[in-house]
Amino acid sequence: MAIFYNKATLSYNDTTTDSNIVTGEIIAALTATKQALDQSYEAGETITYAISLVNSAPGALSGLTLTDNLGAYAFGSQTLVPLTYVSDSLYFYVNGVQQPTPVITSTSPLTVSGLSIPAGGNAILIYNATANEYAPLDIEASITNTGSVTGSALVAPVTFTETIGKDTAPKLSICKSLSPETITENGEITYTFLIQNTGNLPAGLAENVIITDIFQPVLNNLTVTYNGTIWSEPANYTYDETTGTFQTVPGSITVPAATFTQNPVTGVWSTIPGATIIRVTGTI
Repeated sequence: MAIFYNKATLSYNDTTTDSNIVTGEIIAALTATKQALDQSYEAGETITYAISLVNSAPGALSGLTLTDNLGAYAFGSQTLVPLTYVSDSLYFYVNGVQQPTPVITSTSPLTVSGLSIPAGGNAILIYNATANEYAPLDIEASITNTGSVTGSALVAPVTFTETIGKDTAPKLSICKSLSPETITENGEITYTFLIQNTGNLPAGLAENVIITDIFQPVLNNLTVTYNGTIWSEPANYTYDETTGTFQTVPGSITVPAATFTQNPVTGVWSTIPGATIIRVTGTI
C-alpha cells in the first residue's frame, strides 16, 4: 500500500493560486506470505516451506521473479547461509492446480523466475530446505528467511519473511556395548550404556528416562555404576535373576544438555553431546 498526494496550480494575470491537496492510495496488486510447516528445526533436519502469492489486480501478473535468501546472516565479514535448498523439491500451484516446475536460476539465494498469477488468483510455491552446518544451534537460535517478488508489473518489490526457532528440548540416543566380546563360561562381562543428549536442554526428572533390558544369558552378582558411582537395588534399579530383566528406576537418570560452538573463522557450528554412562557387570 502507498499513499500519494497531488495539487494543482492556477495562474492568471500574474497571480498564482494553489488548489486543495488530494490524497490517493495505491493498493498492492500482489501480497506474499511465507510459512514453515514446522516452527522449529534441528541440525540436519529438512524443513518444508510454503510461499503464498495472491493477485488482487484486475489483470494477470506475469514475468515475476521470487528470491529467497534462505536465512542468510552476517558473520564478521562473511555472509553465512544456514539453509540448503533440496534439489527437485519445488512444487508450484496456481488456484490449487499443480503447474510445471518453474525455472530455478539460482539455489543460493533461491531464485525462481517466470512466475505468472491470473487476475484475482493465487499461487503457492512449496519446497524443502535442510538446516546445514551454518544453522545456529544455541538455545535462543533461530533462522529468519526473507525474500521478495519482483516484476515489471509491480510498483515495488513485495517482501515476505518467516522465522523458525531451534528445537528447545532434550534429544537422546543410546548405544550399548559389551566387554569382553568373547568369554568363557562363568566369566564376567560388562554391558555399557552410553546415553547422549544432542539437545539444548538437559534431560531431567520430567523426562522420566528409563533403561530396560533383558540380559540373555542371564547375569548373576550384578554391579551397576552410574557415571562411576555405584548404584543400589531397588533404589536405582530392579533386576530379576530368573528372567534377566533389568530396569532403571524412573528419575534415576539425568543427561546434561549438549554444548554448541561456532568456529570463529569458518562460522561452522559443532555439537558436543551431553553424556551419561551406566555400566552393568555380572557373571554368566
